[in-house]
Amino acid sequence: MSKKSNIIVALIYDFDGTLSPGNMQEFGFIEAVKKNPKEFWTENSKLSNDNDADQILTYMYLMMQKAISEKISLKREQFQEFGKDVKLFKGVEEWFVLINEYAKKNGITIEHYINSSGLAEIIEGTPIAKEFKKIFACSYLYDVDGKAFWPGVAVNYTTKTQFLFKINKGIESVADSIGVNKYTKKEDRRIPFSRMVYFGDGETDVPCMKLVKEMGGHSIAVYQPRNSIKKQRSENLIAENRVNFVCPADYSKNKEIYKVVTTILDKIKADFDFQCLLNQHKKKTVK
Repeated sequence: MSKKSNIIVALIYDFDGTLSPGNMQEFGFIEAVKKNPKEFWTENSKLSNDNDADQILTYMYLMMQKAISEKISLKREQFQEFGKDVKLFKGVEEWFVLINEYAKKNGITIEHYINSSGLAEIIEGTPIAKEFKKIFACSYLYDVDGKAFWPGVAVNYTTKTQFLFKINKGIESVADSIGVNKYTKKEDRRIPFSRMVYFGDGETDVPCMKLVKEMGGHSIAVYQPRNSIKKQRSENLIAENRVNFVCPADYSKNKEIYKVVTTILDKIKADFDFQCLLNQHKKKTVK
């Protein structure tokens, strides 16, 4: 019954602070434009506040302006090069094979997704980019010469939630605003919310973490190990009933995140088998 099933489970990750210990721009790009992180983000906050503008759009604008001023290529390939310098939390590179193998033994197929306010082009340059079915993140439009000239996608903490519904309905296109809003019966949706696990690190992920939790899925707030301030912030999310679990960001085998996620997978499998059993017995009463 269960071995032949193909239960699809979506593991959905924020990036900065969740899979990586810092903002992705800080590992190569900011240094290349001869700034330090504090200077860059202070300038971004001022630009946003002075113009009452979205901080995601202003950081994308600043990246373009700084690159131009330092004669750094604005081609997609250059942004991907910066992705090679992005640091990842312990165990992240091994995590995908590890959790995929565990799931496969239980008749579960894992699909990994990124849902980030960071830059898709930089994420594409990281060694884990190939692991994701879809990277939902900010990105630029490119001209005929392949150079970035305008924001194409801007993802802030509220617009992140739309991508959960796209995953729910099996829609990968960012541009598709019709399918995601079209009424679809719950039983016809590709991945139920109850089979989603959302990984986030802070306040910008709260709408997504809370939505997944309230819709029957599971949310995990992660924090940088040995960072008491971030640990407390994450623990507050449990106290406020916004997440299910809080874990240090170590994705190694048998660490807390691994144990939490494998237990969630066990529960999803058991729920599936239980529903199959109920359905079998219901059929017995049909005459």
